[in-house]
Amino acid sequence: MNILLVEDDTMLAEAVRDGLRRNGFEVDWVGDAARAKTALVDHHYAAVLLDLGLPGSSGLSVLSTLRGRYDATPVLILTARDKLSDRIVGLDAGADDYIVKPFQPDELYARLRAVMRRSQGRVSPVLSYANLVLDPARREVTRDGEAVALSAHEFRTLMLLMERQGRVVTREQLEEAVYGSSGTIESNTIAVYIHQLRRKLGEHVIATVHGYGYRIGGTTA
Repeated sequence: MNILLVEDDTMLAEAVRDGLRRNGFEVDWVGDAARAKTALVDHHYAAVLLDLGLPGSSGLSVLSTLRGRYDATPVLILTARDKLSDRIVGLDAGADDYIVKPFQPDELYARLRAVMRRSQGRVSPVLSYANLVLDPARREVTRDGEAVALSAHEFRTLMLLMERQGRVVTREQLEEAVYGSSGTIESNTIAVYIHQLRRKLGEHVIATVHGYGYRIGGTTA
């Protein structure tokens, strides 16, 4: 099982990473919010260990971006902030559990195993349009009941369009949803994903609204 560790304290991160590896986990380690968001777009993780006090941007921004995509990956917050109000903010933002530094390694491993077990029973909203059904929790799309194989980027593009069906979604909004930021990828990248989705789902599923963006369903911008 692959875990993403988001922690800017090098000494602590190395200790946690080494301990997790001894307990049978594979670990990717990043030290800031920007790289965490990129890693969560490019890879699927069994869980995330997330520090809140990151350089540049709070760990809460990582959590917000993750949950904004209906990504139900379990998140265990690691932080030195031990006030009740801080814990409430983290849990309300979508964290699955919270452990305060300094912590005992065995408690960390136990809490991690617990949030991963609980995540298997989590229910997320299912999105549907015409003959398409998208299940965010299972990362599955079906067309007329048949599974459709989509890349991670295609899936996120389709999910945002289905979530906002009937409304126009701009290229910048799609870039933000797919990559966690806009203006940092090639100008035709989203158009390529739209083309691939039309090829797999049908030419008329996604409409181009010239000068604005793309839309599933509806007749007005």
